[in-house]
Amino acid sequence: MDFAIETINLTKKYGSKAGCTDVCLRVPRGQIFGFLGPNGAGKSTLVKMLVGLLYPTSGQAKLLGYPLNNIKIKKKLGFLPENFRYHDWLTCHQLLEFHSKLYGINGPERNKRISAVLETVGLAGKEHQKIRTFSKGMQQRAGLACALLPDPELIFLDEPTSALDPLGRLEVRRILLQLKARGTTVFLNSHLLSEVEMVCDTVAFIKDGRIIRQDSLEHIQSSEIKMELTIGKINDTVKQALSNIALSSYIEGDIVTAFVNSEDDIPRLAEAVINNGAQLYEMTRKRSSLEETFIELTGGVDN
Repeated sequence: MDFAIETINLTKKYGSKAGCTDVCLRVPRGQIFGFLGPNGAGKSTLVKMLVGLLYPTSGQAKLLGYPLNNIKIKKKLGFLPENFRYHDWLTCHQLLEFHSKLYGINGPERNKRISAVLETVGLAGKEHQKIRTFSKGMQQRAGLACALLPDPELIFLDEPTSALDPLGRLEVRRILLQLKARGTTVFLNSHLLSEVEMVCDTVAFIKDGRIIRQDSLEHIQSSEIKMELTIGKINDTVKQALSNIALSSYIEGDIVTAFVNSEDDIPRLAEAVINNGAQLYEMTRKRSSLEETFIELTGGVDN
């Protein structure tokens, strides 16, 4: 398999404190990859190493088949940092011209790319407004436009929807899926787990600087079967019978949520309710949410 990102024991230490330790990742080309973890887990440290803002203490990494220090990959990368700060005295068009020059985009191609990215991020018609007049959401769109200028093969997006309203987040999701359709690899760092769940192919979880799980989103959501039962006249006998079948379960009023590891266990849940004197009004199969997996692996919700 051809990988856009490969890291082997990538480590960054700040004195005696470790930012990342022995990080091993493989991100296939053409995927949207979600990178998740609590605040302070090492997400930003890893991203900064990959885009060249920090030097690793040890370990190796390749981007698009090239070592991190190879200058050839720079023109193939896009990057939207979380804490972006732009020259607010410039107009949006001037900002994009400046970043185009940094990427080495010159001549007629420059105006062509600027027009294209303005259209993509929804800022066409606002290119002559000064950045200082933009809302935070519009500045985030301008930052995304900068990241898209080189038509990157690999793009790193750190919280790309944090300042956007629901319609703005919908638009960014559309852009991410368009990038994927063109074969671009997207490395997405986001606190909005519902957003990650809607677009990502693969996710990795980091805690205390170490990768604790990397898996396809499909496998994560199908590894356990989540059932929701609406039960009338629930009693202790029914509770015990359900607990004997389920891997785990919890009850809120007349709603029982049970996790089982086999399709064969689903009819057994129904039988346990009916055969023990309760009434089964509804039974629905649910997907385990990414948030539930996040809490299980990291011990809390990221804010």
